[in-house]
Amino acid sequence: MHPHLITFITVINFLLLNLCSAETVKNIQDIEFAKIKDHSLKLDLYLPEKTEKSALVVWIHGGGWQKGSKKDCKLDWLTEHGYSVASISYRLSQVAKFPAQLHDCKGAIRWLRANSSKYGFETNHIVVAGSSAGGHLAALIGTTSGNEQLEGDVGGNLSQPSSVSAIIDYYGPTDFILRSKTQPSRANEVGSVVYNLLGGGADKKVELAKLASAAHHVTNDDPPLLIFHGDEDKTVLIDQSEAITKIYKSKGLSVQMNVLSGKKHGGADFYQGENRQRVLKFLDEVLKSKS
Repeated sequence: MHPHLITFITVINFLLLNLCSAETVKNIQDIEFAKIKDHSLKLDLYLPEKTEKSALVVWIHGGGWQKGSKKDCKLDWLTEHGYSVASISYRLSQVAKFPAQLHDCKGAIRWLRANSSKYGFETNHIVVAGSSAGGHLAALIGTTSGNEQLEGDVGGNLSQPSSVSAIIDYYGPTDFILRSKTQPSRANEVGSVVYNLLGGGADKKVELAKLASAAHHVTNDDPPLLIFHGDEDKTVLIDQSEAITKIYKSKGLSVQMNVLSGKKHGGADFYQGENRQRVLKFLDEVLKSKS
């Protein structure tokens, strides 16, 4: 066969392969799940080729509760393994103070359950995940099931639960009381991210700081927790992940804390290679135990 013809066929096969791969994942963007006054809350869906009865993972973005976007979905690759993924938005701290952010996330989960038949995914056992501020909210969702004060009514669908079957927390803060002591510049000072979230320093708004801390909500029936944290993280100290891990273990709950040696706050290594495999193994174990 002529060398140029071989090259032509190779290129065509490559393009067809990529075209087929692109069609196996369906991305539906900017679906409105709630509207608060003039503020629209939206989510993006990443659906695998076979959506029917696929498990759902809800992703919550980071950004210090004051920036970031649902477009930055770190787990959209899960569609390659048959999972559906929803990346959700929430009101940032310059728009509303805590617990608005948690109310929004729980409202998104209720909406996803109410509309699951339209998109085909299964919502009996939702997994919630997030990074940094998103990890904080993910851990709170998992540890505050049934807490009426933190449920809210964003988006309605109040007959639907916002409970989840597992949590994946990437370097998120879990204890603002501890943080007010070990990292006061980020928790107490005027203009700090926690100050802006709570509307005051964690050292002054103590009860609200506790309410916003997953470590202060853990009970014996909370879902399995998977954590990733870098031991060189100066943005969110590793003691935040250690705190909730200690409490989980004291109650005999399932928790896996993965410490990334030499890693700071975020980066590609958290979502690639063996850490990607750890997520897949965790999801497989959790969902099999619930089936």
